Amino acid sequence: MDTAIFLDLSERAKFRITGADRLRFLNGQITNDLRKASETSAIEACILNAKGKTDAHIFIFASGESFLVDAAADLRETLKVRLERYVIADDVQIEDVTDQFSLFHALSRQAPALESGRVVSVRRFAEPGWDIWIDTAQHGALLHELSLRWTLCDFDAAEIMRIEQGIPRWGRELTEEIIPIEANLEQRTIDYQKGCYIGQEVISRMKMSGQTNKRLCGLTSMDDIPLQPGMKLVAPSAPEKEIGWITSATRSETIGKEIALGYVKRGFNSARTKLAAVTAGDSVS
Repeated sequence: MDTAIFLDLSERAKFRITGADRLRFLNGQITNDLRKASETSAIEACILNAKGKTDAHIFIFASGESFLVDAAADLRETLKVRLERYVIADDVQIEDVTDQFSLFHALSRQAPALESGRVVSVRRFAEPGWDIWIDTAQHGALLHELSLRWTLCDFDAAEIMRIEQGIPRWGRELTEEIIPIEANLEQRTIDYQKGCYIGQEVISRMKMSGQTNKRLCGLTSMDDIPLQPGMKLVAPSAPEKEIGWITSATRSETIGKEIALGYVKRGFNSARTKLAAVTAGDSVS
């Protein structure tokens, strides 16, 4: 019996990219190789600025004579503007289709057998999954159909799963100040064999040096005291020196601990390193 869970991601921003130059244009904007995207398989990628920092984190797949892109809802306005800025003499059109489509994601070993909707293979969490794109008018019907067989994972439960798996999220671990390698997105979003794209020089230098100034790490409260986003991280031996910060936090019933994600500076981010989390003059280990 299939014990899959599914998520309703319909609030995410969605764009359709069309035009004869769409593949060449988009490949010059994203960190992954767009030629790996197909009608049945999506890729994960980042869009950077010239300094290698993240303008957007996206998923993208081919759909007929177009590409369909989804990103965090907060990026609905800025991502379209960011892409259009680089459309100079290209035959490329960027259409906001957020309100035209609903988007679900199913975590299942096998593709969902559905009466309607577009099913696309994509890895959004640690395990492979399936995106389901459908016209907004059919949102309720598909939600009902999925709910008959599987369990709807609400936002809070999805956040716990995401933090347990160390998956970065836009607005928390991913911001305009973060380089994808720092967020452990190298394997998921970067193709070093593809052609040039904006920000590539910075990414290539980091690969050659093998070093980052900071790195996203999983954190566990050894005293089982709740952690909070925004807490500063310090070394117990030098509590006056900030060496990182917490971006997301939750309680994991799976391991029975208070856990978090956060950025820790080089030299302090090895496994089993003991740090202190500080807020308003207090600290927890």
